[in-house]
Amino acid sequence: MKKFFSLILFAIFSLSQPALLLAAENSSTDQAKAMVKKAIAYYKTNGKEKTLEAVNDAAGPFNERDLYVVAYDLTGTVVAHGANKKLIGKNIIDLKDSDGVMIMKEQLAAAKGKNAGWVNYKWPHPLTKEMTQKSMYNEIVDDVMFACGVYK
Repeated sequence: MKKFFSLILFAIFSLSQPALLLAAENSSTDQAKAMVKKAIAYYKTNGKEKTLEAVNDAAGPFNERDLYVVAYDLTGTVVAHGANKKLIGKNIIDLKDSDGVMIMKEQLAAAKGKNAGWVNYKWPHPLTKEMTQKSMYNEIVDDVMFACGVYK
């Protein structure tokens, strides 16, 4: 009986504290960078079309917990997105976060060597939907930029 009540209390706490539990599960910058490297290796083996399909697959190899890969062309158009299919085909070159960070322009610059591929900006967390600080790793291969980020 004691175990039963402990389980009930744990369930109540878990449901009332989702942000605390999710914060403990946030991925690391090493994991985000590794996800981009994994997408690039897949691209080199399987080609652009299959890679973009895999990136778009929510149950695929490039979507884990709060990590997901995004692919862009070099003009700032989203060509694949692991978390928000509505952005595919949209050119976001002029997109700013709430602090005025030119997200896509900074990502392209980072992928070309600035800040070792990393950009910091605010973006909605895919699990909590709250506006959160995000660090995104970006790398270009051929005419595609692959990116993956972590929430802080």
